[in-house]
Parts: sequence; C-alpha cells; structure tokens
Amino acid sequence: MSSILRKLSLASAVLTAAALTAAPALAETSVTVPFSFVVAGKLCHAGRYNVDRNPLSGIITLQAMDASRTFAWTAGPGDPAPTDTRVVLRFDSRGSVFYLNSIQDGSAITQRLDKKAPEWVPSRTVLGE
Repeated sequence: MSSILRKLSLASAVLTAAALTAAPALAETSVTVPFSFVVAGKLCHAGRYNVDRNPLSGIITLQAMDASRTFAWTAGPGDPAPTDTRVVLRFDSRGSVFYLNSIQDGSAITQRLDKKAPEWVPSRTVLGE
C-alpha cells in the first residue's frame, strides 16, 4: 500500500513540475506614455513603461523603464476577444491631469485602478508597441 502511495505522490510531483515548466513565460510589452499621469495616488512622468502579465497568477505589472515606479494588480477576464494580443492603457482626465483607469493585456483587464479619482469618460488610450 505504501508503495502505491509513494508512486502516486511521485507521479503528482512530476506532473506539477511538467505543468510549471510548460507554462508560458511572462509576456512583456513596452508602452510609451506621452504625458504624465497619476496612478495609486502617485505621479508618473511621461516615458516608457513595461507591462508584464503573469498568466499563472493573473498579475499585471506596470514598471517605469528606470524602475523608479512599479505597480501590480490582479487582472480578470475582459471584453476583448480571446485572441486579442494588444496591450492597452486607458486614462481618464480632469483638466490637464490624467489618471490611469485600466490596463488591458490581451484578453485580461484590470478593474478600475484609481478609485479615489472621480469617474470620467476615458479620454486617452495608449497602445503597447
């Protein structure tokens, strides 16, 4: 009996390792935002940012190229088609201040990110390169 349990345990470990090895790597996309914006109450300057999504955890990360700012959120299924591969940053604005509203990476999208900012009609969209 213990031999069967040992074999089942070993088989389970092998299958888990194979699944983790076969999992896709982080998909990283560069995005150039041509204006300063606010996210999570912090000012981010215009420039290049990396958007990464971990397909296993569903975490989307936005990081400035100089690593001065890094943010991470959980993404859920979005409205885009499952074959959509675009990276899209959507911003709301009030006057000259832009607030990051959401990040779409393929068919996954974050919820509204800056809940402290009043809701406005999205006014700017930036696509990944």
